[in-house]
Amino acid sequence: MNLHEYQGKEILSSFGVRIQRGLVAQNANEAVAAAKQLTAETGTGWHVIKAQVHAGGRGKGGGVKLAKNLKEVEEIAGQIIGMNLITPQTSAEGKKVHQVLVAEDVYYPGDSEPDEFYMSVLLNRTSGRNMIMYSTEGGMDIETVAEETPHLIFTEEVDPSVGLLPFQARRVAFNLGLSGTAFKEMTKFVMALYTAYVKSDASLFEINPVLKTSDDKIMAVDAKVTIDDNALYRHKNYVDMRDIREENPIEVEANEVGLNYVDLDGNVGCMVNGAGLAMATMDLIKQAGGEPANFLDVGGTADAKRVEEAFRIILKDPNVKAILINIFGGIVRCDRVAQGVVDAYKNMGDAIKVPIIVRLQGTNADIAKELIDSSGLDVQSAVQFQEAADKVQAVLA
Repeated sequence: MNLHEYQGKEILSSFGVRIQRGLVAQNANEAVAAAKQLTAETGTGWHVIKAQVHAGGRGKGGGVKLAKNLKEVEEIAGQIIGMNLITPQTSAEGKKVHQVLVAEDVYYPGDSEPDEFYMSVLLNRTSGRNMIMYSTEGGMDIETVAEETPHLIFTEEVDPSVGLLPFQARRVAFNLGLSGTAFKEMTKFVMALYTAYVKSDASLFEINPVLKTSDDKIMAVDAKVTIDDNALYRHKNYVDMRDIREENPIEVEANEVGLNYVDLDGNVGCMVNGAGLAMATMDLIKQAGGEPANFLDVGGTADAKRVEEAFRIILKDPNVKAILINIFGGIVRCDRVAQGVVDAYKNMGDAIKVPIIVRLQGTNADIAKELIDSSGLDVQSAVQFQEAADKVQAVLA
């Protein structure tokens, strides 16, 4: 589950991570009120207005601007709220901005120059350990840094059995070139950030930039946070942070009916039982010359009602030119699935206007094939993987 910046900062702050303070506003008037409150609480004279969408690169799309007075706060907030923000991480249509974060200005003058760093905590799937990735090149796309100056990216892997050790946090601060108060502050920041990552059951914490202020404070100016959906039962207070306006509406609908669905850009819809088989089916479609339009795992109860729901979800994508149903009859019998396909097809009437290939293998596969073939419907049956691939290729030709 992805979070907005202000939500990620709330979690960080709850674990003792220093953050750039701010208040959320739904319209220009609320933005002005938030700016006045921030000035009273923090003394800030300028304010940063930030679009709250689930996408990076907001500044490049005009979604992050500095306001030097209350009139500018009102004008900028009015411009950003309601706009379709286009960034390198959104579609061509962009994402509509429903709210902004009015944040304090933390780039104030002082004894030293402010400095920006990049820092993230994530799982290194190769080693099976959590990893802190960091760089002196804060404020830049980390992909660009990795491509052009890979020597400026550092990593610190953490043994999950002992957690992050103090010497590792000190090594992070040392590699970032810090000393004195800033060194001590960064050490505390890293320890608190890692604690927040572990205890919130996150799969990603990305802070870009981490700021060293002119008076040597270390704080998170941004926060990109992803929480592991599987752990939400342990964090009831995080569930309410979900903003379905930021999610794919088809995926939201599929989730509501209990289907594991991920929208993709291809032309062949997939309906499969089991995640591993679903991945193999996507490979099969690619080899047949098509592109998978989705990942869809119907689970082990592929009856007529569930198959019909899956059909309706897949057909919401106008790019789908064919549907491949690939079922292994282990937990569920193939003939039951076949009957479900026939019943669902009949219930939907003329709503299905694309070819359907059904590959059934396992318990009662022969009975299932006979059910499909004798149904009189425009449904092609297959038993072998290659047979299904050939039929997909034929309908796409």
